[in-house]
Parts: sequence; C-alpha cells; structure tokens
Amino acid sequence: MAKLGMNDILKQAQKMQEKMQKAQDELGEVQVEGSAGGGMVSVTANAKQEILGIKIDQQVVDPEDVEMLEDLVLAAVNQALEKAQSAANDEMGKITGGMMPPGLKLPGF
Repeated sequence: MAKLGMNDILKQAQKMQEKMQKAQDELGEVQVEGSAGGGMVSVTANAKQEILGIKIDQQVVDPEDVEMLEDLVLAAVNQALEKAQSAANDEMGKITGGMMPPGLKLPGF
C-alpha cells in the first residue's frame, strides 16, 4: 500500500469538504412530512430542518380547545424535524461513507 503524501491528503480533504458542502446545499431539496391527529395537522420540512409549511384541517380548529390544536401542531412539527434529521444523516452518510461515528450530529446537518 502506497503512502499518501501531505498534498494527497490535503486534496482528499478538500474533495470531501466540497462533497459535504454540495450535500448540505442539496438538503434544502429533501422534503419530509410530519403529521398528527390522523393527518388533521401536517407539517412539511426540509432536511435542513426548516419548516416549509403547516396545514391544519378546519375540523380541529375549536376556539374552546386551543390546547389540543397546539399539541397537534407541536407533535407534527417534532415528527417532521425528526424525519428531517434522519434524512440529513442519511444524505451525509452517503458522503462520508461511514467514516463518522454513529449518532454524531454535525452542526447545520
């Protein structure tokens, strides 16, 4: 096995950095959805963990029970963000090829 020179190592690191930047840019295109209340509240997010939209069925809008609606929105948002994190980890795993330890969360991913 040939030894890698410092220039080769730096080139590989630069290529990895470019791939990671490209993957991070593409995370904005990966969309996931979370829902609660049997789909009465749904939240769309991207893998950058940005909330893109919230849909609420009129049937769950009850002025007498705002707390239930708040709980449904919270549950749907949390589900969407969990799916977004999972999608981001999957995408980054493709780039790093398993070089990162499981469970490692990179800032911004």
